[in-house]
Amino acid sequence: MANRYVSIWFRHLITDRWVIRHAAQKDTAFVMACPERGRMVIKAASAEAEKQGIVTDMVLADARAVLPELQVFEHRADLAEKLLNGLAEWALRYSPVVATDVAGSGLILDITGCAHLWGSERAYLKDITNRLRGSGYNVRAAAADTIGTAWAICRYGRITPVIEPQTQKLALAALPPAALRLDDAILERMSKLGFYQIESFIDMPRSVLRRRFGQALLSRMDQALGAMQENIVPIVPIEPYQERLPCLEPIRTAPAIEIALRTLLEALCSRLAGEGRGIRKAVFKGFRMDGAQQAIEIGTSSASCHLEHLFKLFQLKIASLRPDLGFELFILEAPVTEELDAVQKTLWSVSGSGDMTEIAELLDRLTGRGGMDIVHRYLPEQHYWPERSIKAAASLIEQPSCAWRTDRPRPVSLLAAPELIQVAAPVPDYPPMLFRYKGTVHQIKKADGPERIEQEWWIQEGLHRDYYCVEDQDGARFWIFRAGHYGEHNPDWFIHGFFS
Repeated sequence: MANRYVSIWFRHLITDRWVIRHAAQKDTAFVMACPERGRMVIKAASAEAEKQGIVTDMVLADARAVLPELQVFEHRADLAEKLLNGLAEWALRYSPVVATDVAGSGLILDITGCAHLWGSERAYLKDITNRLRGSGYNVRAAAADTIGTAWAICRYGRITPVIEPQTQKLALAALPPAALRLDDAILERMSKLGFYQIESFIDMPRSVLRRRFGQALLSRMDQALGAMQENIVPIVPIEPYQERLPCLEPIRTAPAIEIALRTLLEALCSRLAGEGRGIRKAVFKGFRMDGAQQAIEIGTSSASCHLEHLFKLFQLKIASLRPDLGFELFILEAPVTEELDAVQKTLWSVSGSGDMTEIAELLDRLTGRGGMDIVHRYLPEQHYWPERSIKAAASLIEQPSCAWRTDRPRPVSLLAAPELIQVAAPVPDYPPMLFRYKGTVHQIKKADGPERIEQEWWIQEGLHRDYYCVEDQDGARFWIFRAGHYGEHNPDWFIHGFFS
């Protein structure tokens, strides 16, 4: 699959944000300015101010001479980056790979394999721009095979914002050289030579272009045309529940690591408890002096802020950390949290009440030692089909939506999917005399059935099943079934579960 990228340009990012916060400034001429080399310089101008000839990097005194009623507000140097970071996190709903372009006042999205969820790239771009415009931002967006082409069309294009695959050269031809993201010095030399459109030089010999304008021009052309890969650095959203602990000296010993862990846990648990939440999953990361990262992870059966319990779960895994030259930074994150229950009522849906915290912590210690796969809890689902009649519970406190079925015998162990068996002497409406499963022959001595279970036609079409509870010569009990009726061909038999 060919890569596809989207470039989003916020034409008046800072002033749009100001209008969102101060609605009275809408449709007024104002600028954001800050001191620079002893004079006030404009760093952002509203759309109305630009119509009056006020532009970025203009000296404020000159702007006031042009427009005496111009309003001026203080500019913050870090505001654009903060706004773009926030918008990039918002854009993660459209693509898992989003990067900020602070210099270009925009965002870059890798949309490979994403746009089909909206039906088409045009619908994808329309949804993005409509949402941003609805929030108060003046934006443009374009999609192409390369970041360079998407960036150029977004800012200088007058054609469709969706550039078809392998048509970058044609799309760029009529654009000015500035669309290639070139330095001002290169653009000035091009202007003197009469290169006002990319088509004027795009087919010139590379050696000539390199001698006149340097390698930077060739690199930008290659990136836009797809001859050179351009990498982006996607944002990584900070976990909402995260604590950091920098170290004055490198940490290399287990006791010191435990002290750092306990310090972070105290801070995180205190914060979570104040919000009425508990940890379901936590990650403890150590960043070494050589730049490497080590991490250990724990999970809990129910939301917990019990400091000692969480510490013991981590303590089981601290030995797996390799400090080498030492850790210079520790981070504790809780990517999965849940609301805390004042009282953990019951473990399984039975009468009675009590505090089940000790049981939950016991299960946490067991899974901490043996892995998350050794403890499971299941709840009934409202389905006739056996595979759909149970579901894995997300936590100990999750309540069933229906009661367990007790009017029919059901195996204590159900296979995830029925397995084919070989049978001998089958008779319609009766179980076979014997069957072979995994190389072992089982002679059936007792049987009960059949119990017919029809396919749930509103979910899936298929044959019905006739189930039998059978017992072999050794007393082992199985749940087997026949798929469909006897007809021109003998139906297949399957094993689906085991009784105690």
